[in-house]
Amino acid sequence: MCSVVSYLSSSELVAGFQRACGLFPAPRSTHERLGPGNTRIHGRRNGTCQNGEHEANGHKSDAVRSDYEVKNWPLYFLFVGSATLGNEVFYITFLPFIHWNLDPFLCRRLVNMWAVVMYIGQVMKDMLKIPRPTSPPVVKLEQRIEFGMPSTHAMAATTIAFTLLLSAPERVKVGLVAAVVLSALVSLSRLYTGMHSALDVICGTLISALVLVVSYPHWDSLDFFQLNSSLSPAITLFLPLVLCYKYPELDHYSATRADTTIILGASAGCSVGYWFNQRLGITFEPTGPFPVTLPPLSTETFTLGVARFCVGVSILVLTRQVTKWIALRLLCLYYGVAVHNVSAHRRKEIEVPLKFSSYSAIGWVNSVVVCRVFTLVGLL
Repeated sequence: MCSVVSYLSSSELVAGFQRACGLFPAPRSTHERLGPGNTRIHGRRNGTCQNGEHEANGHKSDAVRSDYEVKNWPLYFLFVGSATLGNEVFYITFLPFIHWNLDPFLCRRLVNMWAVVMYIGQVMKDMLKIPRPTSPPVVKLEQRIEFGMPSTHAMAATTIAFTLLLSAPERVKVGLVAAVVLSALVSLSRLYTGMHSALDVICGTLISALVLVVSYPHWDSLDFFQLNSSLSPAITLFLPLVLCYKYPELDHYSATRADTTIILGASAGCSVGYWFNQRLGITFEPTGPFPVTLPPLSTETFTLGVARFCVGVSILVLTRQVTKWIALRLLCLYYGVAVHNVSAHRRKEIEVPLKFSSYSAIGWVNSVVVCRVFTLVGLL
């Protein structure tokens, strides 16, 4: 058993997967150049942060230059693109897209489960403190100052895919093969980018599966409580905020606490918004007998979907900028620090309320305001 764990956690296994996919280390280079057979060789300095610190498995170290050459460009773009599906830009677009264009019920389920597994994964990273694969031999395509076990990308992708698989059939008739493919691609992308071992990815997937299995029988009860209990808004705001303040402390700064606060803040804001919609009796959910048959994709429905997406994302981005601008200045004024003092912004008493307030506002606007704007401008 120990030998299996050692094999799955080895950097050599990750490096072997990268080579099999056409990603190889290259000699040191300060500029992109053409290699044999017109293969482009890219040079980048891995582990360097904006503040001059350097990453080495979650700790500071000397910078390591890791150049690479790509011999299979389709796989490169496939896996690098798949890796972005586990980042903030995906969550702030995909989850609202489900709400605006498919079914708020599905979005609610997704947001709830996403927040739970991501909090578990982020806390486990900073408690276990297991390093990421080492470079060399691994080529690292991303820069992250955080630990590796488990892969929260794999956890989030698995949770989103199988929450859809379990929830959608009772609501809408829609094929979900793409969700399973997305889960697999995101998981494999963590090996390709050199950010996780096979063990990190496997454990992340299994943890998500366990959370889904344990929680699934209670989804309907939790959904009813979230929408109808008078205690729901207070609990869904207070509990996540306490969890953010109680996040495990490290001996160095890591972005995991900020990322976790963003996720819990967005989830809390959405939850309050769903409760608010229920009070008003305007939930924007599909009507009629379930499951609902989706209309065929026509030019009109496609144009409306794109218009809703563009308008909605613009509102969310505006909300983020305005809320962050106001909250940052109020917090800096209260604690007597300069607005442009980045190191002060990382203090828990500033970082947690700043992130939580900004993203809870985004969650509330996403679930309450955006659809009402769609109604006003004729996009619903």
